[in-house]
Amino acid sequence: MAISKEKKDELVAQYKDLIEQSDALILTEYKGMAVADMENLRSKVREADGAFYVTKNTLLKLALEEAGTTVPEELLTGQVATGFALGEAPSLAKVLVDYADKAENLAIRGGVMETEVLSQKQIESLAKLPTLEELHAQIIGLLSAPARNLVTTITNGVRQVVNVVDAYSKSEEAEADADAEAA
Repeated sequence: MAISKEKKDELVAQYKDLIEQSDALILTEYKGMAVADMENLRSKVREADGAFYVTKNTLLKLALEEAGTTVPEELLTGQVATGFALGEAPSLAKVLVDYADKAENLAIRGGVMETEVLSQKQIESLAKLPTLEELHAQIIGLLSAPARNLVTTITNGVRQVVNVVDAYSKSEEAEADADAEAA
């Protein structure tokens, strides 16, 4: 079914807008994917702060050119669906790589991050990176560790002084009791 000129212009504008908003694009190949599976995947991508569209290759190529982004021609052949990382690129990569690992009807082809063209292997490596939230938690843990160690050291020092004073006090009481019994 042919697409009207207006619809093509609308799709190019939509793709271009998504490209400009995205930190990264991940290009996938899908074959025989059921509508329910596609909707499930789109839902997971939305949770990762991304968008996932079946894209028309010629229109996506025009949008990429208008946005000043180049993609190798071999990534834009066949049935292409594009993931747009509207948030963090690793989050989108994790969703798509995990889904592609479990499903035979989706394969990661490659992608683009800023001006860098990414291979399938690089997308898989990107998926293994921690999210920004995980990095924040790690940094907070690293920053709080010295303070926690300092508190522990001070507490142990105070505890030792208290133990020495308590032991001295008990020995004085024992001597006083011994003197009282002797007298």
